[in-house]
Amino acid sequence: MAAAIVAVVVVCAVATAGLLGRAVGTGLTALWGSECVVEVAGEQVGVDRQQAMAATTAAALQARGEEPPADVEVDPQLVDALLTGPADGPGPVLTCFSGSTTELAAEEMGPSGLTPRAETLLAEMTDVHGELSLGGFEPGGVRDGHGADSTHYRGEAIDVFFRPVSEEQRHAGWLLAQWLVAHAQRLEVSVVIFDDQIWSAQFALAGWRPYVSSDTSNDILQHRDHVHVDVRRGQ
Repeated sequence: MAAAIVAVVVVCAVATAGLLGRAVGTGLTALWGSECVVEVAGEQVGVDRQQAMAATTAAALQARGEEPPADVEVDPQLVDALLTGPADGPGPVLTCFSGSTTELAAEEMGPSGLTPRAETLLAEMTDVHGELSLGGFEPGGVRDGHGADSTHYRGEAIDVFFRPVSEEQRHAGWLLAQWLVAHAQRLEVSVVIFDDQIWSAQFALAGWRPYVSSDTSNDILQHRDHVHVDVRRGQ
């Protein structure tokens, strides 16, 4: 399995406690200068992106009964925090505060119904997370079933299903969702939605935020039964 290697870019940013999502809490001093943060034993621990990528990959592999690559150093406390989740039930314990700023050219949908960026993301997701229940795209593209101007219609979005909705499925969904956020800069991820929460590269400083659809009682619209991920469109 190929190890993800990226250059670490330190981002110094100020955010008010009101902007920070559940995974971040109010530990601003611990986060200053950190690209990502993981909640460990109730404390917010700032980590660089490489640590976040290694930990989320190791957690996903461990959940499948596999070991991470031998040449990748992983902090076992971070992995355990991801596998355990918050004390009050399944949810995010990791967020990252920056997305990619690289200028990208727009891509056309390929025969698979995905753009090349989305195809790359799908290949890496399955490499780490194994066989997944997928939707939101098909050969030739999808033309209905989603909202107006949906990224699904452009081949820029993938849905990964975790059904039926249960505590176990939510834990599994959060392992994927947080892996996507940790790897967002490298894989040009722009939006991740799961379990009433949303993370976006555009508002990455806000961390995970509440997601509110037109019908909050609907598990599909609230993305309780699937992780939705968009790749960047480009220009």
